[in-house]
Amino acid sequence: MTRLDPIESETRTGNRAIVIGAGLGGLAAAMRLGAKGYKVTVVDKLNVPGGRGSAIWQEGHRFDLGPTIVTVPQLYRELWAACGRDFDVDVDLRPLTPFYEIRWPDGTRFVAQQDTNAMREEVAKIEPRDVAGFDKFLQDSAKRYWFGFEDLGRRSMHKLWDLVQVLPTFGILRADRSVYAHAAKRFRNEKLRMAFSFHPLFIGGDPTHVTSMYILVSYLEKEFGVHYAMGGLAHMARKMGDVIEDQGGALLMDTEVDEIVIDGGRARGVRLSSGLELGADVVVSNADSGHTYDRLLRNRPKKRWTPARLKRTRYSMSLFVWYFGTKGTRGEWSDVGHHTILNAPRYTGLLDDIFMKGKLADDMSLYVHRPSVTDPSVAPEGDDTFYVLSPVPHLGHGGVDWATEAEAYKTKMLKVLEDQLMPGLGSKISTDTVFTPETFRDRYLSPHGSGFSIEPRILQSAWFRPHNVSEEAEGLYLVGAGTHPGAGVPGVISTAEVLGQLVPDAVK
Repeated sequence: MTRLDPIESETRTGNRAIVIGAGLGGLAAAMRLGAKGYKVTVVDKLNVPGGRGSAIWQEGHRFDLGPTIVTVPQLYRELWAACGRDFDVDVDLRPLTPFYEIRWPDGTRFVAQQDTNAMREEVAKIEPRDVAGFDKFLQDSAKRYWFGFEDLGRRSMHKLWDLVQVLPTFGILRADRSVYAHAAKRFRNEKLRMAFSFHPLFIGGDPTHVTSMYILVSYLEKEFGVHYAMGGLAHMARKMGDVIEDQGGALLMDTEVDEIVIDGGRARGVRLSSGLELGADVVVSNADSGHTYDRLLRNRPKKRWTPARLKRTRYSMSLFVWYFGTKGTRGEWSDVGHHTILNAPRYTGLLDDIFMKGKLADDMSLYVHRPSVTDPSVAPEGDDTFYVLSPVPHLGHGGVDWATEAEAYKTKMLKVLEDQLMPGLGSKISTDTVFTPETFRDRYLSPHGSGFSIEPRILQSAWFRPHNVSEEAEGLYLVGAGTHPGAGVPGVISTAEVLGQLVPDAVK
């Protein structure tokens, strides 16, 4: 067996690190480690960095595969600054106005935007009596932002005492109440309850079960805006890779890690699927935490994340995503902006089908991304690029054969789009591709093909979530959606910030 950077302890230098996975969390982790003096190697099975934030190109169209917006831009500026770089030199952020438009089958529309008075007007158009509830909801959201994001979300929660200390505040803020239940307390109108409770779906959570701490997103959007990175998140990922290489690190793409090597209770490196072993003083897994403990540590007994515990863990829903390009439509459908959400006739019932029953329903809610209205580079001149996403049950529920269901589901999706948003769409599509839950399983090694790793319920958050510093082996750390503070681009970037607080500086 060939080895690079031998694993034997007597040859360790104290400054080598391996990051498993070049998703945004892994890239941010590598940047943080590089700033601390480590020589970092990032290993990923894909051929481009970015993970879910990567892109594919097809007949002149760039399809951004995952996250499409940037919020809390100061997180990225702080990350770049920690590496002695200027984020705004590398990434061109464009504020979006409006953020997105929500539409219902009966023609009702709600335009989300940063201006508070404009938002009051949007609320009043649907239910004038709910304006006061909106103001209270924003106050509630601010309190949870400062506690849940700026405090808990930017420090480790791996000690039980960390949890004990914050329990009184959790009680005061009614963290036991769901996001939807909190919205229902502030809004009479069911459409407004949806408009102010759907955000956990962006991180894989069921709004009717996820802790109300996540209403913090409303304040976060109002305070810092919603932005688009020109060139997509894939461009930002490439720039993160450039920083890592400038720090003396390396990205090893098209390469899969088969196992984390443990010796004497300590992570000593990784074994690749080729059999090659790479040694390290610090190992960071940006792979899904379930994959890390179930597969990458399969030959090690577990203290906490045993197979039985992993089996009990609730994962986020999965996604059906249809990427397509259209010919000559840049000036067509002029009222369709950068982001549109099309609601199904049902809200809570559909959520129950997806998360609890594992049922592929006949109705669907859709998130429509049309980046060409902001970034012409995503498509040939005069053409459009779209991605349309529908939340669906993950594979762990069983019962959905995507090999046979995918085409039928895409046909249903097209009908919704033509009926409610873009008449005549079908005749304009020039190229397309589909991601199903099986794609998420195979491309991202995501357990059950979940879209966002472990669901952020209250007993799967903070201390209850897989910790950033692993209790299964010394020198092993976790970043990404499956650890604290959780999924979403700000969340995974924050996992790397927490990592930087836990890993000691490299030995000089």
